[in-house]
Amino acid sequence: MSEITLADFENEALPTLTTYAKIACLSPMFDAQWEQNGKIEEAIQLLGAWARARALRSFEVEIHRLEGRTPVLVVSVESTAPTTGTVLLYGHLDKQPPLGDWSEGLAPFAPVRRGDRVYARGVADDGYSTFSALLALESLEANDIPHARCVVLIEASEESGSSDLESHLDALAEHLGQVELLICLDSGALTYDRLWVTTSLRGVVIAEVNVAVLEQGVHSGAASGVVPSSFRVLRQLLDRVEDAATGEILLDELNGPVPDQYLRAANALADEFGDVIANELPTLAGVEVMGTSPAERILRCTWSATLSVTGMGGIPAPELAGNVLRPYTSAVLSLRLPPNVDARVASAALERVLSTDAPSGAHVRVQVDGADGWVAPVLEPWLAKALEEASTKAFGRAPGFTGEGGSIPFLASLAKRYPGVQFVATGVLGPHSNAHGIDEMLDLPMTVGVTNAVATVVGAHATKETSP
Repeated sequence: MSEITLADFENEALPTLTTYAKIACLSPMFDAQWEQNGKIEEAIQLLGAWARARALRSFEVEIHRLEGRTPVLVVSVESTAPTTGTVLLYGHLDKQPPLGDWSEGLAPFAPVRRGDRVYARGVADDGYSTFSALLALESLEANDIPHARCVVLIEASEESGSSDLESHLDALAEHLGQVELLICLDSGALTYDRLWVTTSLRGVVIAEVNVAVLEQGVHSGAASGVVPSSFRVLRQLLDRVEDAATGEILLDELNGPVPDQYLRAANALADEFGDVIANELPTLAGVEVMGTSPAERILRCTWSATLSVTGMGGIPAPELAGNVLRPYTSAVLSLRLPPNVDARVASAALERVLSTDAPSGAHVRVQVDGADGWVAPVLEPWLAKALEEASTKAFGRAPGFTGEGGSIPFLASLAKRYPGVQFVATGVLGPHSNAHGIDEMLDLPMTVGVTNAVATVVGAHATKETSP
């Protein structure tokens, strides 16, 4: 098989990917007026036009729409093999906001190429996915390698917890047919020297907590010491959830046991790569990371419940702060859950502990939403062999297997819809890719390698029934 080269990707994909990188197609959570602003529509039209120009034998491109929902790009490529079933290839086009000020010479929606890396919001998470998925299928057909019916599905609400995806999956259920293999191109990599396959993903619970104590702000000289600080009440509520000294989550419903096989896998990764988690984090000098060993840090990142405060309201910027006892404090909490914890049970427990018996009688409002984690099913022999071949051909190394600390609600959703389906969750989010952070980066050689690996796996699926 003639593999896709970096030059191929530069010629066929990079110009359109660069145009996509300029579009501020923020996920609905970050752009409540997304429909009126038209950026998601601009992005999906761009990707749809690129898809329609592919050199595939028989395919259809549809922008699937539902009232009040973000659209989904659906590219259906007819089978070239005498096999039944569907291969579903997944990605998303919506983006996170810029987060903050990017480094000198870089900006979130002004793509910059430096060597073999492209910097812009959304290029690695997950703008490349449309291009990799379709170029992989195009490569198979150009080399007369059979493939099953394939559906490339690119959603636009993933960064909002895939809030619109279930409705689309319901509507597309008959069109998708019998899904036998799902390839998710929205995951990560520990290194850029091999294909990395994700074995588990943490779940997530997002909670917005508002603590109010006054109808309006009052001079602190008149009210402090009498009216309880809303910030102090919030601290007390958070202490019900997290041990402030250790960071351990205190609610049993948010914790789960780590299976022995993942304990062994963490130790094996630490033996090969050392302190791979801590070494890639931009911690300041002198900051002590959590965990007592490299293996424990791998498990803390992939199997532990953790709390992050990702946003706050009711607090003026320092330059605007006056001597005022503020009327309220709000916070957005992101709780990562072990892959084997039920997000609905965790959400209910969190809402209960935050909203019951509020300290000092403060008025507390809590809104909670959650998404399950995911544990990959055991690989069938044909897929294990295909992954070995795919990584060896594309990178010259055997594949790596590891858990991820983030969440992809789509995988948990599909696992429930299609019990027994085989999954390959992979991607390009390696060291310094900075997904969700400043200076997001796409490594082009890694992207080409993943694209070629996908082609190998899809080709292997078409012949799995006749393999010895």
